Amino acid sequence: MIVVKTAREIRLMQDACTLSARALKLAGEMVEPGVSTLEIDTAVRKFIEGEGGVPSTLGYEGYPASTCISVNSVVVHGIPSKKTILKSGDIVSIDIMAGMHGFHGDNAYTFACGDISEEARALLDATKESLYEGIKAAQAGNRIGDIGSAVQRYVEARSYGVVRNFTGHGVGANLHEEPSVPNYGTPGRGPRLLPGMTIAIEPMITLGDHHTRILKDGWTAVTVDGSLAAHFEHTVCITPDGPLIMTQLKE
Repeated sequence: MIVVKTAREIRLMQDACTLSARALKLAGEMVEPGVSTLEIDTAVRKFIEGEGGVPSTLGYEGYPASTCISVNSVVVHGIPSKKTILKSGDIVSIDIMAGMHGFHGDNAYTFACGDISEEARALLDATKESLYEGIKAAQAGNRIGDIGSAVQRYVEARSYGVVRNFTGHGVGANLHEEPSVPNYGTPGRGPRLLPGMTIAIEPMITLGDHHTRILKDGWTAVTVDGSLAAHFEHTVCITPDGPLIMTQLKE
């Protein structure tokens, strides 16, 4: 069931989204050669809890950490570890979900660690831009397929792969709600977008083939061909006046 939020619920959810965005900013500032992904995860957990929130992923279906940190060919759900030490040239996708007032915010960004290659930089730029192409399509009266189609057209025109096994989703009182928000699709298909819907739009794009596999830990998703992957995400509210990006920090 798709949950349409009231104005009051959206105001409460905004606090969770802002906290998620602030935590992601903190995490990004820590991305440097020599830093472990566990150090970043620990700092994010302390920050979220210090602000009166909860790390939404911690314990979610057994997930053992407060963030997902996915390096290079890891698409999503990379588990932070003291053994994973960042080095110059890495691309580091950090996905953070924070809860507050009974609601959740969800956002992700792929950061460059030190100097990265031109092809990696181009992948990051294209994935980030595809997120905003998807957001532009998140208009009241449109359908979910319009969002996925906008993302897919943008990245496939640049010869990148669009991950199929993982999608965006509704978000609110539950971390994952209906509807699913694929990063591919057909315009005019799928559930209609209504004011008050809150969804996480999150392109996961690869430098090579789009196929993925799950490692033995049951969580970490990697590209089958070992190619780089990038991931950008915002929580978006559908309004009569256009999409509102709830996880975008004000300058």
